[in-house]
Amino acid sequence: MTIESRKAQSTLQKKLFKIIFMADTTAGRIFDIFLLLFILASVVIVMMESVQSLQGKYANIFNVFEWTFTGLFTIEYLLRIWCSPQPRKYIFSFYGVIDLLCIIPTYIEFLVGGGHFLISIRILRLLRIFRIFKLVPFLHESRFLIVALQRSRRKIAVFFFFIMLMTVVLGSIMYVIESGHNSGFTSIPVSIYWAVVTLTTVGYGDIAPVTPLGQAFSAVIMIMGYAIIAVPTGIVTVEMNNIRTSTDVSARECPACQRKIADVDAIFCKYCGSHL
Repeated sequence: MTIESRKAQSTLQKKLFKIIFMADTTAGRIFDIFLLLFILASVVIVMMESVQSLQGKYANIFNVFEWTFTGLFTIEYLLRIWCSPQPRKYIFSFYGVIDLLCIIPTYIEFLVGGGHFLISIRILRLLRIFRIFKLVPFLHESRFLIVALQRSRRKIAVFFFFIMLMTVVLGSIMYVIESGHNSGFTSIPVSIYWAVVTLTTVGYGDIAPVTPLGQAFSAVIMIMGYAIIAVPTGIVTVEMNNIRTSTDVSARECPACQRKIADVDAIFCKYCGSHL
């Protein structure tokens, strides 16, 4: 490859990068609009394909549409890798993995067969709308929740271990109270299942106590459930307040140079000057 061809390739890569990854140009906005339409149309096709009556009538049409969308998204995915300054980082990034998961179900179903259950993975294409609308910089607040969960994971683990022990004890007690009264508490595992459903305030109603003592005991468990649900929420909230002023959480990543930008109000990257 000559020097001129390399320069031409580099120029083309930069132009494609601005079109595909940026939206501050006319071409970039047009690309995002068409990509949004394709994503929404593909999701509609996936939902219609799950309806048995429609699938039976229009299976061939759905198949043509799916292969068309898969081909377009595959080309887009390969172009993103080719024009990205750091292809490896894009491939293993969150949206890089999402982009890949959006196209592989169709190929797996074609090569292996019987992979129709992977149709639900195509719904992940909806997550790509966040990138199109450039909402990622505005979602950096979610880093607070991630870090808070990481810092409180031990407390939450201890809490869930305590809940597991409590459900075993409560289920066993309910089994002793209700066994022999034809109320559905046929074994301790079934009673533990009832305790989990009741303690989480779900209440399916498939199993219910019939004795006065069992009903009174279940009422106590229901009240305990409201208090238990608030515990992990409080743990995470405290950690979020503790890291509210942390700069490493609020830092954003420049889409061009992948450098961390600590200034929350920054509009342009201070390292490469790209629009954030």
